[in-house]
Amino acid sequence: MSLSSKDFVTLVQEQVASIQGKSTALVDMTIGSTLRAAVESVASVALWLQGLVLALLVTTRASTASGSDLDTWMADYNFTRLAAVAATGSATFSRFTASGTALVPVGALIQTGDGTQQYTVTADTTNAAYDAGQGGYVLADGISSLTVPIQAVTAGVAGNVTAGTINTIAQAITGIDTVTNAAGLTNGQDAELDADFRARFIQYINSLSKATKAAVLYALLSLQQNVSAVIVENQAYNGTPQPGYFYAVVDDGSGNPGSTFLASAGNAVEATRPLSVTYGIYGPSQVTANVSMTITTATGYIHADVVALVEAALQTYINTLGLGNSLSYTKLATVAYGASPGVTNVSALLLNGGTSDLAITAKQTAKAGTIAVA
Repeated sequence: MSLSSKDFVTLVQEQVASIQGKSTALVDMTIGSTLRAAVESVASVALWLQGLVLALLVTTRASTASGSDLDTWMADYNFTRLAAVAATGSATFSRFTASGTALVPVGALIQTGDGTQQYTVTADTTNAAYDAGQGGYVLADGISSLTVPIQAVTAGVAGNVTAGTINTIAQAITGIDTVTNAAGLTNGQDAELDADFRARFIQYINSLSKATKAAVLYALLSLQQNVSAVIVENQAYNGTPQPGYFYAVVDDGSGNPGSTFLASAGNAVEATRPLSVTYGIYGPSQVTANVSMTITTATGYIHADVVALVEAALQTYINTLGLGNSLSYTKLATVAYGASPGVTNVSALLLNGGTSDLAITAKQTAKAGTIAVA
């Protein structure tokens, strides 16, 4: 929703026009008049309230918030901005006289010639001159210079300087006379820009989708309504073991999904599957369920109408079982009784000519064939 903002002059003009329009006589609105002062006061308050509303609108969306407001918005998702990186490099401390020993302490402060950027000496336990007991780097007798690691005090690109720029010892070091950086510092980085922060947040949200069996199944079931799916892991479609492979049998409710639907299912899996895991998408094999039974109808019910209700209920039940669900022989009688209170008895019930359940595998779906109710 766009907000139509108004400036101070417009607010005053609209008030004056409204007041004059409701008055039967000419109203004195000249500068300095009491009513003009009141109108301008109202306009000032309205302008202030408008500013608050605009500021609130900016901060309530990640797409418009900036700086600390954007950080606060992202913090609700435990998502933080990439911090600034302090420039690091090395500096060479030297002395004019190489007699005796000298110590360059960790934390010693040096700076650029103009004093705008400062750096501290950092610890490097791999440096042969480092002495943890003394807390610094030792220049042994006869050694006139020593190169040690440094880090910018303030993180950011401002700490990146060219060779020779760091040439001032900010705090005196006994026995050390000069300092310089033989190589430039180039690895300092500012904190992540707002635009990059927002772009990474989108990637963060997308990364929350896990490539689990449940996630893949959800992707398939979200294709459209009435979709059913079964996922079989570490097994090829022909039943042989195949680690790192899974196949999905997907049905759009028809029992015979078309190639377009199966292609859409493949795209959904592709967007969710784990890296390097292969898969296959298949439509189900239909298993026809033929049902026959005889029902007895209660007094007051028209037998033909009840038969129609039972046949419809049986067909709906069978066709909505979904993938991999076997059809229970005894459940058919329950469905018939539930179709109408006019059904008082079910007899001669047959399922595919027998009295056994219809077993359905993960690759199959039951669909109603001939439903004969007498």
